[in-house]
Amino acid sequence: MQKVLLVGCGDVARRTLPFLVGRYRVYALLRDPSQAAVWRAAGATPVAGDLDRAAGLARLAGLSDVVLHLAPPPNGGTTDTRTRHLVAALAKGKSLPRCIVYVSTTGVYGDCGGAVIDETRRLNPESARAGRRVDAEVVLRRFARRTGVRLVILRAPGIYAAERLPVERLRAGTPALAASDDPYTNHIHADDLAAACIAAWRRGGANRVYNAVDDSDLTMGEYFDRVAAAFGLPKPPRLGRDEAAERLSPLQMSFMRESRRIGNRRLRGELKLRLAYPTVDDGLRAAASQPPAAPAPGRARPAAFPPSKGSH
Repeated sequence: MQKVLLVGCGDVARRTLPFLVGRYRVYALLRDPSQAAVWRAAGATPVAGDLDRAAGLARLAGLSDVVLHLAPPPNGGTTDTRTRHLVAALAKGKSLPRCIVYVSTTGVYGDCGGAVIDETRRLNPESARAGRRVDAEVVLRRFARRTGVRLVILRAPGIYAAERLPVERLRAGTPALAASDDPYTNHIHADDLAAACIAAWRRGGANRVYNAVDDSDLTMGEYFDRVAAAFGLPKPPRLGRDEAAERLSPLQMSFMRESRRIGNRRLRGELKLRLAYPTVDDGLRAAASQPPAAPAPGRARPAAFPPSKGSH
């Protein structure tokens, strides 16, 4: 039985479990011991370890055949020290993983001025967090070339699900940008990203990149309007960029400075992924028909799991 290691055991990792449990031996790297019981009950074997503490990762050496790496970089610095620690631990094993799937971000492309782009677009990270993602990709590529491990990179945009929607933002009346300033944005349902991780492992090419995005073609304001309509909430007020900058935090504004329309031809053609939610409208219809915070049909996460914010 092949062994799969989940790194970054948050919401998306939990959604991969229905694809894995019963077919593979699943290990979950956990820095919080209190989560061990629920992961064990869900069919995974907890492995204690913290990606911020390299000394505690020795048990990962030679542990798995496949690594699904969903852990975010640290919040500061110019490098992804977590990925560097992970690679160093894996390299010490007598046997190496056959495949690593890394979930990166479409933020590595930077602002594309609303242009339609694909995976051949030159990287241009414009934020520190995107720069750390580029660093992770570079580190993993070097490791893969040096060792022959098959690396597959998924670049994901805004991840949404029934419990990951901007409902509270809409209730608070937080503004969006006026149409003239409104950036294009991209989305993927958390269930579809989990399925993309499995498809990347099974069908992804070595050192190949895939944009894990759905078929939607929306601006950010249009996305907020669709969520508002689905849940019977007021649409957000629209402001010009200068006025919005006076009311929104620098972090909120940073997401409004980049505009791109990302294609998913490789995802559909090479990985042969059939999206459960091809558009945001599909996902919102499913979310609006469920009780609040319920997981999407057919991809239910274990009920005992608490809400997660991307733990690793």
